[in-house]
Amino acid sequence: MKAPALPSSGLSLAALVAGAVIIGLSPIFVRLSELGPMSTAFWRVGLALLPLLAWRASGPAASQANQNPRSLRDVAALALPGVLLAGDLLAWHISIHITSVANATLLANLAPIFVVLGNWLLFRATVTRMFLIGLALSLLGVAVLSRGGAAGGESHVGGDALAFLAAAFYAGYFLALSRLRSRYSTLTTLLWSSGAAALCILPVALVFEPALWPWTIYGWAIVLGLAWVCHVGGQGLIIYALALLPASFSSLTLLIQPVVAACVAWLVLNEPLGGLQALGGAIVVAGILLARRG
Repeated sequence: MKAPALPSSGLSLAALVAGAVIIGLSPIFVRLSELGPMSTAFWRVGLALLPLLAWRASGPAASQANQNPRSLRDVAALALPGVLLAGDLLAWHISIHITSVANATLLANLAPIFVVLGNWLLFRATVTRMFLIGLALSLLGVAVLSRGGAAGGESHVGGDALAFLAAAFYAGYFLALSRLRSRYSTLTTLLWSSGAAALCILPVALVFEPALWPWTIYGWAIVLGLAWVCHVGGQGLIIYALALLPASFSSLTLLIQPVVAACVAWLVLNEPLGGLQALGGAIVVAGILLARRG
């Protein structure tokens, strides 16, 4: 019997880019939410569990059994990405409210630096010279984009620092997910990481936020869009791609997110987008293409 063909790396790359574009919309949802940043972060992962549980319930029982953790070590491994994701979302969502969307998204997506370092230090992964040149070029693009945003939009040192902290958490989340994808499906990893993140964020939101529940249809629409479109759709595509693509390259491709966020913030939130930011976005894309060759 012939084994089923694995999806091509081209399809995985397309899924990765699509996921990055979709997640690039998430800071717009966060800024438009009528809730505080921590409550919005909770609903982002909490509401995502509904379609994920429905997806799991519709699958074959035998397949589900194979995806269940078999020890406390497996449970911890599946929950770890969610704990790191909770730290990322809390830091990032707060930063979105106290600095510009462009700056918050740009700095939070410096995760490739930590991913490459973590892969090299923890897993002894090889890094080619071409990849490093592409990484450096993309980071230069991020710096140009950030410089352009600081000139016209609001910037806040505390918000920028929180966004940088979010980048470190997101890198850990990315590395933890990449190690799981050889053993577990997209659904299993996304379901467990979302559940663990929701459990971590809920007590923080209850203590520090004045309101947990949206009080209008508009409010529910925003958090549903954030959960089902950005988290389930965007993160699902990224986790799917991690099965075949290296974590270092995958994290670099996610630098598309700040380009998308800056453009949409310009259209929806009237945040300035000048020629310097456009140049930075072009440099980011050029760096990604160069790193792909490495």
